[in-house]
Amino acid sequence: MKIVIPGGTGQVGTILNRALITAGHEVVVLTRRPARNREVRWDGETLGPWAEEIDGSDIVVNLAGRSVNCRYTAANLRAMMDSRVRSARVVGKAIAAAVRPPRVWLQMSTATVYAHRFDAPNDEATGMLGGTEPGVPGYWAYSVEIAKAWERAQARAETPHTRKVSMRSAMLMSPDHGGVFDVLLRLARLGLGGPVAGGAQYVSWIHDHDFVRAVEFLADRDDLDGPVNLAAPAPLPQRAFMRVLRAAWGVPVGLPATKWMAELGAFALRSDTELLVKSRRVVPGRLLETGFAFDHAQWPEAADDLVRRVRGGPGFTG
Repeated sequence: MKIVIPGGTGQVGTILNRALITAGHEVVVLTRRPARNREVRWDGETLGPWAEEIDGSDIVVNLAGRSVNCRYTAANLRAMMDSRVRSARVVGKAIAAAVRPPRVWLQMSTATVYAHRFDAPNDEATGMLGGTEPGVPGYWAYSVEIAKAWERAQARAETPHTRKVSMRSAMLMSPDHGGVFDVLLRLARLGLGGPVAGGAQYVSWIHDHDFVRAVEFLADRDDLDGPVNLAAPAPLPQRAFMRVLRAAWGVPVGLPATKWMAELGAFALRSDTELLVKSRRVVPGRLLETGFAFDHAQWPEAADDLVRRVRGGPGFTG
């Protein structure tokens, strides 16, 4: 199959590209700075020659959007909003104009769309969308609005011959350098992987192999459209999540961090505490209902697998 991945040069795109090429598919990546074979230039906003790649393709997986791994300043939040909405709109225009449109458009979204909560898990049918929770920073609501606008741009696209799925992904865990797991493991190895702000907030996650398998599953299932949660079925509190990660690496102690300490750490990492403090208790209702079986459903086994891959990777020195 021919698969086009707008915005496919980031961590998620690299993981997906690698797996799909290994499986024998033709993969074309749309990027602002093409540097490799089968990378095609686009600006993420306007139609251009790149749209010819979508015409006649089988699947489009749109991952385009400014990275969330940054400080949540007003300018960065606006850049997140604009890059996601504009890219989704122009992908929709390219599909609508195609003589032979793809049969499915998988659009990246985020589990951040759900409310910060501890009492019950969020699935697609009964989950609470965020934005109005009491006692949380005001800018968290803007993150939710970004997610809603991202999905809305896809939903409004006039693509009657192309099935559309919005992938509400939890944090993707892979051993790749610079990803979420890499950062969390580094903290654990330094003895800093303890509870943050009490550690009761839930962490939703998905193993990279299951993420790829879920993408392939969604591409094949003609009966699935609209929002689908891509998350392992067993989210757990942050304190337990980090305890398991420390055990997998063999670190006995993790120093706790108060909320203000987390602020300092996030500033040093050029990130934001929302990624650490917001409770994302998300479960994959629709995937489970339609028969998807996770290879890595529980965090202890998943963490052991990821640690083994880190230790066995090139250049690892302990």
